[in-house]
Amino acid sequence: MPQIHATPLRAAMIGLGNMGGRIARRIRDAGHPIAGYDRSASACERSGIVAAPSLAQAVRGADAVFLSLPDSTVIERVVHDPGGLLESVTAGQTVIDLSTASPASSIAIHAALGERGVPFIDAGISGGAAGAERGTLAVMAGGSEAALRRVQPLLDAFSARTYHMGRPGSGHATKVLNNFLNAISLAATAEVMVAARLAELDLERVLEVLNHSTGVNFATTNRFPSIIEGDYLEGGLTSELMAKDVRLYLRLLAELGVTSLAGPSCLGAFDLATALGYGGQISNRVVDAIGDIAGGVRLQGYPRADAGKEERR
Repeated sequence: MPQIHATPLRAAMIGLGNMGGRIARRIRDAGHPIAGYDRSASACERSGIVAAPSLAQAVRGADAVFLSLPDSTVIERVVHDPGGLLESVTAGQTVIDLSTASPASSIAIHAALGERGVPFIDAGISGGAAGAERGTLAVMAGGSEAALRRVQPLLDAFSARTYHMGRPGSGHATKVLNNFLNAISLAATAEVMVAARLAELDLERVLEVLNHSTGVNFATTNRFPSIIEGDYLEGGLTSELMAKDVRLYLRLLAELGVTSLAGPSCLGAFDLATALGYGGQISNRVVDAIGDIAGGVRLQGYPRADAGKEERR
């Protein structure tokens, strides 16, 4: 259970999807009153959070307003549209964007809200749905350090570590870089595991070797031990959203003047998954997309190296 704070802060969560709903529940369970808002009635119902009928009503009286939204296009609408944040927030409130978003867009939102006396924190998060459920997310934040300290009790409800990365946009820039490494390790490991399956290797043993060798990564330690048993860890980032994150990475590198050699091939893996019908499913299904073009390969039911040992004894 989250730690209960003696002096609760009032919060609002705009976006009650896979991540927003879980984070809102952690904040509520830590003793902080929270109102939610989502255009999807089903998302509101699944979250278990009391939903306000409008964004303006959700943020009224909140010390901190969290955003958990799909991309910068949606975030910009939520901020700038009639009845949006710019019209609804007041000086003394703080807006914290937990989405994966364009750093350039976030910098512009910092400026727009700043004119109203409202600090904006671009706060990328990492750890997935499971981390949100357990309250072990990592937060990488850009913007005012003083504003970050004020909302830290709320962040403590769902995160294990908070890193102040510096100026506006730096939190979301760090998140974009992290998500690219997450994407490429998943795509590369998916290729390796399909190849291992076709080579008739014991996949459990392959993972054991990788996890004690230089090929170890988050996908080998946290994803594929479940995937080879048929559990794709549903509920996390979809292939469509992973592709969106890789495109954000490529755009950021272009702005910085850095040539990306690995980025286009990584994007191709998740675009392939989307083209083959896995776009709305968890990004771990990229292994099935790669398996499809390798002749319909699935990782489940692989031959095990120790099969038949008991019979031979």
